[in-house]
Amino acid sequence: MQQRALGRTGRQVGVIGLGAWQLGADWGEVGEDEALATLAAALGAGVTFIDTADVYGDGRSERLIGRFLRERGGEGLTVATKMGRRAPLDPAHYTLDNFRAWTDRSRDNLGVATLDLVQLHTPPAEVLSRDAVFDALDTLVAEKRIAAYGVSVETRAEALTAIARPGVATVQIILNLLRLGPLDEVLPAAREAGVGIIARVPLASGLLSGRYDEQTTFAADDHRTFNRRGEAFDVGETFSGVDYATGLAAVRRLAPLTPPGATTAQFALRWIVDQPGVSVVIPGARNPQQALANAAAADLSPVTQQARHTVREVYDELVGPQIADRW
Repeated sequence: MQQRALGRTGRQVGVIGLGAWQLGADWGEVGEDEALATLAAALGAGVTFIDTADVYGDGRSERLIGRFLRERGGEGLTVATKMGRRAPLDPAHYTLDNFRAWTDRSRDNLGVATLDLVQLHTPPAEVLSRDAVFDALDTLVAEKRIAAYGVSVETRAEALTAIARPGVATVQIILNLLRLGPLDEVLPAAREAGVGIIARVPLASGLLSGRYDEQTTFAADDHRTFNRRGEAFDVGETFSGVDYATGLAAVRRLAPLTPPGATTAQFALRWIVDQPGVSVVIPGARNPQQALANAAAADLSPVTQQARHTVREVYDELVGPQIADRW
């Protein structure tokens, strides 16, 4: 798999990674054996970057990855986690003492002395303007609790603020065929600053797989059921904030762009890989088959100019009017 620099971390990672939210919670039940098999399949297919968070199953995702590392080893693997959402989203909680406690818990869960990369987990925008927050993160690096830090953000403005911070190694942002907002400003700014871009929600919560329709239902404990209007967290994390019916209409126009022998999901991932400035894209997977199919997207040929034009056209006509002013 093609390798790219992960921003200011000094690490190289495969362009397709693995998002481990599904292995924790909020996507329906995934058993331990299935989760471990999914991790094994991803690494066997060339994945070298895993993204998790301390709130995914209240640490379950981290603990499963930690067990995998103990049993299989993690040489050549970069594991990124996130912190900040186990407490109320109040800027007052973003302190050095809390950072130490949160990262110590993640270190225990993952079974490592030093975390490869810790990201502030979609913090309040005010947090990104506080020097003390980044001083505290620098202290964690000096104490060898973490090797590097980044920020996971919701909006383009938050991304640009984070990119301007000299110690920020990576920015994680939603980028997919239905979320083109970051292309014009965020990715160029990250490239210029040497900050890595981690593209999350690449399949718009599975919508871009092309397998859903108006009759599709999701489990009660799946965020695609309980967060459609942002009841639990930012609505942009569910179907990229796009109204479900609008998303279906957009996907039906995008699906014919899929090249022969590929799936629509693989086409969607390849489109992200082709965006200049993207370090790694992190599709989730609930089983080994999904992990293998996601990794295979790296082998597709680059997306054609005509397909890129159609993607922009669909966004401008259907999706942009609904979400462009927010994301």
